[in-house]
Amino acid sequence: MWWVKAVACSVAMPGGIAMSRTFQTQTPLESLVVEHALLLARQLQKTADEAPNGKVLARVEAYALPAARELARKAVEAALQAQAEGAEKRGRPTAPVPAAAKPLGPSDAPPATS
Repeated sequence: MWWVKAVACSVAMPGGIAMSRTFQTQTPLESLVVEHALLLARQLQKTADEAPNGKVLARVEAYALPAARELARKAVEAALQAQAEGAEKRGRPTAPVPAAAKPLGPSDAPPATS
């Protein structure tokens, strides 16, 4: 199954230069990570811009750490879900079944020891 999604963004660089980028993702997981990373970056910038002098680092870190953990949690969850769905489609792995042992009869009994 092919999954291609384009995620476009515009970035204002120092000096007023605007840059436009397009990212192509090939899986739902890649799409999730790119979209959430862009949202995280935008929120970090907003948090930094709105923080009072002397509090920028503390405010940005306070936002970044739980948000990055949540992004990682969602990415892991999506990766595991995709793997589980793939495993369900494939079914149980086939494995060779060991041959049944032939029951011992009177002529197959091990020799007696005394």
